[in-house]
Formats: sequence, C-alpha cells, structure tokens
Amino acid sequence: MSVIIQLSPVTINRIAAGEVVERPASVVKELVENAIDAGADRIEVVTAGGGKTLLRVVDNGSGMTAADLSLAVERHCTSKLLEDDLLDIRTLGFRGEALPSIGSVADLRIETRHASEDNGWAITVSGGSRSDIAPVGMSGGTRIEVRNLFFSTPARLKFLKSERAEAGAITDVVKRLALAHPEIRFSLSGSDRSSLDYPALDEGDFRGRALQVMGADFAENSIEIDALREGVRLTGLAGLGTLQKANAQSQHLFVNGRPVRDKLLLGAIRAGYTDVMARDRFPAAVLFVDLDPHEVDVNVHPTKADVRFRDPGLVRGLLVGALRRAHADAGHRAASTHGAATLDALAAAARPASAAASPTWQATYQSRPLTFDWRTAPDRPLTGEDPAARGFSEDGSSFDAGPPQGRFPVVDGAVSADARPGLADAPAESVARPLGAPRAQIHETYIVAQTETGLVIVDQHAAHERLVYERLKREIARGVETQMLLIPDIVDMPEEDVNRLLERAEELAELGLVVESFGPGAIAVREIPALLGRTNTAALLRDIADDLAEWDQATRLREKLDAIAATMACHGSVRAGRRLRLEEMDALLREMEETPNSGQCNHGRPTFVELKLSDIERLFGRR
Repeated sequence: MSVIIQLSPVTINRIAAGEVVERPASVVKELVENAIDAGADRIEVVTAGGGKTLLRVVDNGSGMTAADLSLAVERHCTSKLLEDDLLDIRTLGFRGEALPSIGSVADLRIETRHASEDNGWAITVSGGSRSDIAPVGMSGGTRIEVRNLFFSTPARLKFLKSERAEAGAITDVVKRLALAHPEIRFSLSGSDRSSLDYPALDEGDFRGRALQVMGADFAENSIEIDALREGVRLTGLAGLGTLQKANAQSQHLFVNGRPVRDKLLLGAIRAGYTDVMARDRFPAAVLFVDLDPHEVDVNVHPTKADVRFRDPGLVRGLLVGALRRAHADAGHRAASTHGAATLDALAAAARPASAAASPTWQATYQSRPLTFDWRTAPDRPLTGEDPAARGFSEDGSSFDAGPPQGRFPVVDGAVSADARPGLADAPAESVARPLGAPRAQIHETYIVAQTETGLVIVDQHAAHERLVYERLKREIARGVETQMLLIPDIVDMPEEDVNRLLERAEELAELGLVVESFGPGAIAVREIPALLGRTNTAALLRDIADDLAEWDQATRLREKLDAIAATMACHGSVRAGRRLRLEEMDALLREMEETPNSGQCNHGRPTFVELKLSDIERLFGRR
C-alpha cells in the first residue's frame, strides 16, 4: 500500500537546488545576476578549488534591509516579481529562489547594507539551517560567500568535473554577463585561475566590451547588427563569414539582457551564415534580442537557459534576415586574420631548419630590427671602374636597362644587374581602390594586386565563383522558372502537414512549387522549380512541412535552390589554371568590390588575402 507524505522544507530546498544549482558556475550566475538587478556598477568574483571550496561575490548595489535579508533566504520570496503576472519578468532572476537553494547544499553567508540603515546585517545558512540576523559593519552593497558546495549532497559532488574545468565554466559565465552589461566593471580572481578585469564602459558600448572579452580579432572583424520587426529588436555584433571557429562557444545570445543557449536562435544563426560559411565551421557573434516580456516565456527551464517565444517564426526570420543583410552590406570585406596567418606561415617557412637547435635565431632574426645598407655589406656590388656595377646608381636604385643581350640586359655595352620585366606603372585611381590595381597573375590561379598600403592576393576561381553565385541568386529572386509536370505527383501526408502546405501555397508558388489539395491527407504537385530537375517531390514536401511545423517558414526549398545555384556557380566560374589578361583581372577586382559577400566563396573560404606593407617589412626585418 502506497503512503503519501509531505516532504520537509530541507528536502524541498535540496530538490530545488538540484534544479537551479547544477555546478559552481550556476551559483555564480545566480549571485551575479542578483547583483546586476540590485543596480551594482562594480562586481567582484573570487573563487577557490574551481568554486567547490569558495565562491565570493561582492557588489556595490542597493543592498538589503534587515527585513529583506530575513525573507531572502526563505522559499517563495522575491524582490523580482511585484505582481502575480509570471510573464511580466523584467529582471534576471528571483533572489529569494536561488539563495535558499544554495544554502541547503552549502555553507552560505550573506552580508548586506541598505542605504536607509545605519549598519549592515549578516546571516548564515548551512545545509538548510539558518542563523539569526546579526549586525555587521560595512559601507554598502552585498557580500555573499558560498563555501563547501554540495557538502550536504555528496552524491552530486562526485559528478562535478575537475577544478580546472569548473573554473573555466565560471569564467564563461562571467564573460557572458560582462558582454551583456558593458556599463558594469567585472573582476574575477582566485587561487585557481588567472585574474580577469573588465573596466566599465559607456552604456551600450558593446564593441568595446567585445574587445575586452573576445579580443581584437572579433572586434575588428565583426559587423554591427540593428534590425527591428513588429516590436522585436535585434542588435549586436556578428563576425564576418571568414572569421570562423571550430565550435559554437563564441556565439553569445541574450534575450532581454539574459544569457541563453536557445536552439531556435542558434539554428537561426546557422541559417544566417549558410551562404558564407562551411557546414563544419561556426561563426562568432554577440547578439541581443529585445521584446515585450509577455512575448517570451523565460520559465521553461529552471536555470532560464532556454526560452520560448510566442511567435518563433518572427524571431527566427528577423535574425536570419538581419544577418544576411549585414553580410551583403559588408561587401567584399574579409577577416584581417587571414593576412596575419599568411605572414605567420611565411615566417615559419623562412625559419632555418636548424632554428630549433639555435636559441639565438629568434632574437637575431626576428626581435632585432634589420638595418641593412648594401654599400657597407661585405658582398656589396662592385663600384669604381668595374663595368658590372653600372646597373646601380649610388642611391641604390637601378638605371633603365637597354635591350637584352644573351642572359642579362646590357647598358652602354656592359652587363647590367637590372633584369626587371617591362611592366607599366599601376594607375593611381586603381591603386586607391579597396582591392587595388592588378599587377600579375601567379601560377595562372592567383591575382596579385597593388594597393596604397600593401598588396592583395586573390584566388581567381573562388572570387569568380562567388560573383556567379550572387548573379544566379538575383535571377532567382526576380522569378523562379517552373517546370510543369505532365502527370502531377500525388503525395500522401498527415492532414496537419497538408494544411500547413496549403496555407503557404502562394509563398511556395513564388519559389516555383505549385501545389493544390487532392482530398483528405493528400496533396498534388503541379509544378516544380526548373533548377531542381529530377527530384523526389515527396521528400521535398515532407521537409518543407517539417520546416513549417518547427519554424513556421518554408526554408528548405529556398536552401535547395541556393545549393543548386552554388553548384552551377562552381562549374560556371573561371577555373584555376586559366591565364587572364590584365583587363580581365581588373574587371574581376572591380566586380568583387561591388558584389555582396565577395570576401568569401560559396564554401566559406576567403577569396583574397590582404598583406599590409608594414607587415611585409616586418617579415623582412625592416621594422
């Protein structure tokens, strides 16, 4: 016979802790979010033992009165929800929900002072047992210490990772919250880590905070996003398609200021980079979605890491469209990191094989600037009456060479050291263009162009492939040619999928797919896009129906058309190994400057690499 009992408050708190407090990073997240909600502009986090031994969060926020502190460690008490509307959540968390959960599985001490009181107050909670409130001296704000996490639930303690892994998770939490709040100073220190300090910036200076947290590569190679649709606003920074990562750890998403890892938003980012990134690579982004709190449910997950939108199709469409427009506006831009990677590769190739056995090579040939003067070199060109020296002037420049005779040019009947080909000067107006003036073609594959500040190396096949692809996409946008089927394809489908497809029949017709009802649970396909050729219409319809069910958008057909256009562009572009005239090279560069997304090919690879003259001079020791 079953017996129903009521759980004790301590057990209830430990169950709640299991939902909210998964690991030390979860505790840091709750406490730092409380500090942000309290209006703090300086937050300090200290850890030890990966957060298992010690977690300390100190802020200069508004603090709590004695009465508030007493309620803060009780269940179902909060300062974040002033009405009974659970959807009207405009803060990051519920202070009264996290603290009792933490206190039930750790030693918790809170010290706080409100500006309206003459002194501060302190309380301790250990394994669910609380002490009386006692006065304490402090200037203001709140100081919370969590020690011996999970001492009362040792089974959970066994499932934690190493101290280094837990410390890394805490660092990730602090970085995400710092990205969302550039106006707050964040510091992170402890015996188990290297210290971090992010000084406060102007409110809304997300690029400056991205520079602090994610580094100069992202800050310099990202595009500003600012889009609005039906009350939903998207802002932030999105990395260029050529700034690629091995995983999705550099994607930071925020909904109403709350860090989330929502699958809908992550999928939308992937869709927004479809044309500019390979499938096995990931973009970097810091994106903020702001909308009415009633339009999003943040309580679908205990830690609020996932959210649910009232209109997911609207949010996804906004995100995908904004990213694609941003890439188009970026034009021919490509990540500057490729130039640095090229120089690193050249430097490595120039390093002698014996460099590993010679520790002085680095200092001699890389660290020390090279001040070379050919006049004083032991192997300098001959001077005086020697006729072989007549190819050089005293300032180091060469004279014009005469007609060649044998292997070397001849000047005034003597052999000259000037063996330059007779290239015309680059037009100044072309050199001033972003991709410069074409000067040569190497291995009939790469175009070398001269710019005002350096040089550009262009992969002619990859560049032309992108140009053809964008041209095909524009033709598709103007109207997709259709192929009428001699005998309509009848596809049996669940009735709800049939209804979804028929509701979007006009939208599908614009993409070249004409469908109509064929009785209950069946649909007839009358026309298909001509680009598809012979295709499995049943599989295509089922994929589209799945897209409509999940995203409320028929994305699969558009992706198939784009994929076919990409294949046609690859086969119809200028191939490597084709010799180009100077006029053709110039026309290719000028069209790249005017074409969206021309900085990368259809597979996500860069179409050109830019090398600054200052970097090249550094490579040769001139700087």
